[in-house]
Amino acid sequence: MVLFDEIDSLTNDALLSVLRQLRDGYRRRPSHFPWSLALIGLRDVRDYKVASGGSDRLNTASPFNIKSRSLTMDNFSADDLVTLYGQHSTDTGQLVTPEACGRAFDLTQGQPWLVNALAKVAVEELAPDPRIPITPELIDQAKHVVIQRQDTHLDSLAERLREPRVQAIIEPLLAGLVPGTLPADDLQFVQDLGLVRLDPQEGLVISNPIYAAIIPRYLTVTTRAFLPAITPTWITPDGHLDVDRLRDAFLAFWRRHGQPLLGTTAYHEIAPHLVLMAFLDRVANGGGRVEREAAVGRGRLDLRLEYGAVVLAIEVKVWRDGDADPREDGLHQLDGYLNGLGNAAGWLIIFEQRRNQPPIAERTSAEPAITPGGRAVTVIHA
Repeated sequence: MVLFDEIDSLTNDALLSVLRQLRDGYRRRPSHFPWSLALIGLRDVRDYKVASGGSDRLNTASPFNIKSRSLTMDNFSADDLVTLYGQHSTDTGQLVTPEACGRAFDLTQGQPWLVNALAKVAVEELAPDPRIPITPELIDQAKHVVIQRQDTHLDSLAERLREPRVQAIIEPLLAGLVPGTLPADDLQFVQDLGLVRLDPQEGLVISNPIYAAIIPRYLTVTTRAFLPAITPTWITPDGHLDVDRLRDAFLAFWRRHGQPLLGTTAYHEIAPHLVLMAFLDRVANGGGRVEREAAVGRGRLDLRLEYGAVVLAIEVKVWRDGDADPREDGLHQLDGYLNGLGNAAGWLIIFEQRRNQPPIAERTSAEPAITPGGRAVTVIHA
């Protein structure tokens, strides 16, 4: 057997040429051609015709009629992950606590590359001494390393977000909207890529929390590149984050740059979210971190800015035509978010996307508010 790894890294004429050569060679078997071939990649062979510039709808499982079968690497179960990490403990004597295994499964949902990537970072970079046990805290640190590093596997998946078939599913999912009628092939394609999964209770969701953090980060690449220079007026002379100054800086930024920056992404339904995240990434670049919570698929976005000892929880809502005022729900959700963070500041940002509204520069404002739990927060209308 001959294996062709990452075959779908080829596109258009290059991919078409390879497939044609394989098809021609197949007809000459067994003379000067292998009995069997395996094409390894992120997509099924049924989709190679699309990638090579052919029709975007296939009437056969194989456009070249030589496929025997397709095999998909399934995700690990929670027990599989425990067994895998247990093999490391047996070989090295380094304890991986049950809680660490549980945390790793929660973050990865058993995605094989992520399961191994978290463990590799934890045992080789964060705790190379086998006498140090692997704890949930170390797994969380490994998660941040994996997200920041964006290795080839993650880049390959993120690149698929450019494809119209993928965007038609991912964009409404992130925006909390119901998509129009979608071909079954497209739904299966995005599931095969591993970007989404069908949850028994919640339906279609982003595959795991790490992907939920990676996808918006990737979508902000262009926006971050065009972000103007911003003076960090939110930093106090002793190097701490001042949340009130940050609020004023964001209001000034949004009034001046919000409208043009909304056009820097093809994902128009979540463009305000992406511009906000690009701004927060700039803030965090001075010594903080932005956490993106997986609630994006339910019509909301939970963000958390950590800068030194300061934690800012941000709840994002979008007000579209036909929707009720999201303020009450947003304050309730922000209250629940703050409840798990202790002494954290809170913002509710409501992005206005109804028609016939004043320009961004005129409608952007901030006001104090009290959550149902009695917490003082800030509501920003943008």
